Amino acid sequence: MIAREIKGFSMGRLMMRCNRAFHCCVWMVVLGGSAAMTPPVQAQSFTIEEILGAPFPTQLTAAPQGSRIAWVFAQRGAQNVWIADGPEFVPKQVTHYKGDTGQPIASLRLTPDGKNIVFARGTEINGEARSANPLGDAKQPKQEVWIEAVDGGEPRLLGEMGCEAEGCEDIQISSDDKWVVWEAKHELWIASTDSTKAPATAKQLTDIRSSVDSARWSPDGAHMVATVGRHDHSLTVILDLSDGVLQAVHYIAPSTDRDISPQWSPDGAHIAFLRVGGAEEKRPIIPQPVTPWSLWVADAHTYAATAIWKSGTAPRDSLPPFGPGQLLYAADEKIVFSSEKDGRNHLYSIHSSGGQATLLTPGAYDVEEASLSADKRSVLLSSNAEDVDRRHIWKVSAAGGAAPEALALDETIEWSPVATADGKSVVCLGSTARTPGLVYRLANHARELITKDALPKDFPSAQLVEPKQVVFKAEDGLMIHGQLFVPKGQSKPGPGLIFTHGGPPRQMLLGFHYMDYYSNAYAENQYLASLGFTVLSVNYRLGIMYGRDFREAPNSCWRGAAEYNDVLAGAKYLQSLPTVDPKRIGLWGGSYGGFLTALGLARNSDIFAAGVDYHGVHDWSDFLPSWEEGAGSAPDLQEAKKLAFSSSPNASIAKWKSPVLLIQGDDDRNVPFSQMVSLVQKLRAQQVPFEQIVYPDEIHDFLLWKDFIRSYEATADFLKLHLEAK
Repeated sequence: MIAREIKGFSMGRLMMRCNRAFHCCVWMVVLGGSAAMTPPVQAQSFTIEEILGAPFPTQLTAAPQGSRIAWVFAQRGAQNVWIADGPEFVPKQVTHYKGDTGQPIASLRLTPDGKNIVFARGTEINGEARSANPLGDAKQPKQEVWIEAVDGGEPRLLGEMGCEAEGCEDIQISSDDKWVVWEAKHELWIASTDSTKAPATAKQLTDIRSSVDSARWSPDGAHMVATVGRHDHSLTVILDLSDGVLQAVHYIAPSTDRDISPQWSPDGAHIAFLRVGGAEEKRPIIPQPVTPWSLWVADAHTYAATAIWKSGTAPRDSLPPFGPGQLLYAADEKIVFSSEKDGRNHLYSIHSSGGQATLLTPGAYDVEEASLSADKRSVLLSSNAEDVDRRHIWKVSAAGGAAPEALALDETIEWSPVATADGKSVVCLGSTARTPGLVYRLANHARELITKDALPKDFPSAQLVEPKQVVFKAEDGLMIHGQLFVPKGQSKPGPGLIFTHGGPPRQMLLGFHYMDYYSNAYAENQYLASLGFTVLSVNYRLGIMYGRDFREAPNSCWRGAAEYNDVLAGAKYLQSLPTVDPKRIGLWGGSYGGFLTALGLARNSDIFAAGVDYHGVHDWSDFLPSWEEGAGSAPDLQEAKKLAFSSSPNASIAKWKSPVLLIQGDDDRNVPFSQMVSLVQKLRAQQVPFEQIVYPDEIHDFLLWKDFIRSYEATADFLKLHLEAK
């Protein structure tokens, strides 16, 4: 996803991973109300620890040779790497990290022979060049790259990473199995996979002005292609290497534009990349910009490049902000890319010499992920085709000519499709409404569970409710999807809740989510339903998978917050239900969902009786000049600041009456902690009842599992207190 940067804070990163910690500072400030807790709405049938106790899988990957796969399981705060070999796929744990340490594993890779795993451990650095330290350890943690043999032995440190943005970890291993490369300190670093050969630890590979990223090895392991960022433009480069040493740098068709997503052809003869316009000064920022783009192919030997496809100039022609790694270079010189020119995020295929692009995925749905089959002739993709509020895996020829084939299509959810290198298996991650994410093999149009013993015996699957798919209309006529959690056996009107996701380019599903933060949020909604709350999770405009026009809705975000109409429509829907007392409706959410929670309380305390705001934005105008590129020279900057402020919760602080619980870590790298600090002062001045939980040195997506538990228990207690019958 292309993220907008806010002095180190990324709008595309207004999302999370949450956990729980008793290591925190907690201030309880309740003004004008009793601090005594009322009895539960109804007795819960399970605990937060039980429903969040299952392992969560991420980073499913396959070795470049053979049938071996690997993934990361995060359970109760401990993250470890597991592997399995086809065709039986019996899971085996490789790493043995213990405890809720707040040190995540990222960029998991298997070496080509499958004998070693390589991964980063620790978090990205903040503006003070520090990795997160949520446990308050005396020794400052670092983000480091490690290698470990899968058949035994201790992990070996390759070097420090310390990348500067969430999700920037990108480890690449050469095809000859000799070298590991990653980005650190704006340059590329290299280390040998052989502990007996120098360098045993990493050394700096490049020394290029500005920053180097998106590096990819050539098929023969003798070169790399990368992107050099120069602030207002970026360049594609080929790096010649010999025995781990950089020999030469070759720029490909340099221009004033921005090059992104370089990819090698399978034979190493060509490179494909995308190109968008460079920065533009003194551009009005209130009108939503159009981002035309083009697809280029370069000769890897002559460095000459040609544009083989160009987008139009209408809004739908803009470069999609999410897609299948942006580019896939398939067999037979077919290049697969995503475009929203028909209003949906679809895959297209074009020959490297140019010509007419072929639509691979026609229909009223969106593609979210894509990867290539082992022979690189087919594309494996996840989409919401035929099931708008779930995900399933499909397969389509990279050359086109046939409709996509569903590999699994049931009341389940699948994501992260991966083909094993031997071409015999397709694996994925998957969930249901009552079981969280696990690892599966897809075969015979069904899925077979690989991680059979992973779900704890006390996981409360049987006690969970099946969320109902609901569709309701906003005041301006836009149709909004949601998931309704109705408590079991509910016969009398009780409290209701609106949940709003973060992002905002996200979609909540009819089951456990594929992102850890939102899987946890789904679990919390189930927990709240077990307490007697009727919960409506609202997929408001700006979310994904309902088409570009829905995601890029006009007058939204800081340009008018039109998406708040969808929150109000959700509240109106709840008020119409026989299981909901119209006077006992609250709301909760995190990040962008925290913003909408605060906006609801500020504008409509007459509707929302209480709320819980996790790390939300409260004043868009505070960082607008740094967020919108070129805003400092924009002719409409002052008008934009006024619009941004009027679209923020702080603009309606005088109307805010309902109590709120605020939760945030003070090392938040996405939403500045100052947003919460400032709001607290305003709430005090207005004598608004509030409570606050602050986690020192915790980040936006909480790293500690115990911080999740603590926060979710506090959320339930706060809402029970304020939404009980008076």
